[in-house]
Amino acid sequence: MTYYLKYRPQSLKELDGVDAREALTKTVQSGKIPHAFLFLGPKGTGKTSAARILAKIINCESTSLKLRGHGKAEPCNKCDQCKSITKGINIDVIEIDAASHRGIDDVRMLRDAVKLSPSSAKKKVYIIDEAHMLTTEASNALLKTLEEPPDHVVFILATTNPEKLIETIRSRTTEILFAKPSVVEIIRSLEKVVRGEKIKIPKESLGIIAKASKGSFRDAVKILEQLVSEKVSLKADNVADFLFKSRSLGVDPFLAILAEKDARKAIVEVEKTVASGGEVEDFIEMVLERLKSALLAAVGVGKEGLDGFDKEGLIELSELLFHALGDSALSPVEQLPLEIAIVKWCSIPKNPSKVKANIDDDKWRDILTKIRPINTSIEALLRAAKPMCFDGQVLTLSVYYRFHKERLEEAHHRRVLEDVIAGVLGNPVRVVCTLTEPPPKAIGTQPVNKQEVPSLAPKEGVLTPSDGVLTEGGDKDIIKIAEEIFGQ
Repeated sequence: MTYYLKYRPQSLKELDGVDAREALTKTVQSGKIPHAFLFLGPKGTGKTSAARILAKIINCESTSLKLRGHGKAEPCNKCDQCKSITKGINIDVIEIDAASHRGIDDVRMLRDAVKLSPSSAKKKVYIIDEAHMLTTEASNALLKTLEEPPDHVVFILATTNPEKLIETIRSRTTEILFAKPSVVEIIRSLEKVVRGEKIKIPKESLGIIAKASKGSFRDAVKILEQLVSEKVSLKADNVADFLFKSRSLGVDPFLAILAEKDARKAIVEVEKTVASGGEVEDFIEMVLERLKSALLAAVGVGKEGLDGFDKEGLIELSELLFHALGDSALSPVEQLPLEIAIVKWCSIPKNPSKVKANIDDDKWRDILTKIRPINTSIEALLRAAKPMCFDGQVLTLSVYYRFHKERLEEAHHRRVLEDVIAGVLGNPVRVVCTLTEPPPKAIGTQPVNKQEVPSLAPKEGVLTPSDGVLTEGGDKDIIKIAEEIFGQ
């Protein structure tokens, strides 16, 4: 039996997540079990294990009667009900994967099934994993059951993306948060396995495993088992080499190279890491974690500062690497997005405040002209915008419609816009959009859903000749945008 199954929690007190454990314990001890729960949190945080434990508590032959008062909040794990639920063979505890049973027909079958009384248990328990994957029609059908559930049924919905659930379903459930665990909590979870298996491993190595698990108790245990099964030395250096294969590219030394804006050296180190079998995504995440600590220190929270970076630099580099992380999964060359981010970062002058630049009307028209053949939608959106201020590094655009602003802020559109502007100005630029009142000459009617904000006064570096829209447009441009976006 694998470590994860062997050491899977079988009672509330064994749950690794402190907040979820305490919330469930209080609920059970109250003697009033809600008819529907929503377990929400990242993968590997114990949601399914907790659901099975709760199913045992509800149906345990030794404790179920005590739930009417302030009785025992744990299953006995000895009666037939508890044993069958642990083995996954209890016919009254039904686990459904919403990712593969997400349609209206699946939920209709579920609605018919819940009407039937339990076969041998006190209550039927439906555990619906990844509930956010249900279609809108299926969600609405499930909602009807949640609104008027039979007395003999308890629903436990689990999800990693609660924001994708319709709000009416969330309002009908009791939410239990399974927060992303800290490194300390994951180490504590690993120590239970280490003691049970009598494994000799330094605590420093457990910390490395915990960081590599990306906030998942389950993944941490799987990593430990992999190290043991492959007979890897459990010393910290060997564990780090095995997991990250990035010994030639430590995080702090790499950031020191970036602080010096040495693109060639940084890219050489990335190539070395890839050649040695290192995972680019893992390394980017490690760098982002370090930048997060440095940024917190820069605003007075924590003490892990980083030489060579000011607060603005930490934000800029973090944003570049964040986008590189998202792009790396789609790139045919895994390290290419990281290397692009490195080149962009190293192209930014060390002292950007000394490189003020003005975007006059001609430059703005040049930008629009170059964008049009690349993406006509972006060019049309920019007709209802104008440069507001530019400090040599960040260009703030004044945008007159909420819809236009949201479209321009989409990752693809923003990336195209930034690339074109960088080509015109000769250095990397980050674009920030601000919703403002349109000048009277820009439009003839009031925009729909326009956010009520006061007009912003000009700032240092603002365009002097541009009080209105540089490239006028009419209703036909808005129609053009809609046609291109929605394919009409």
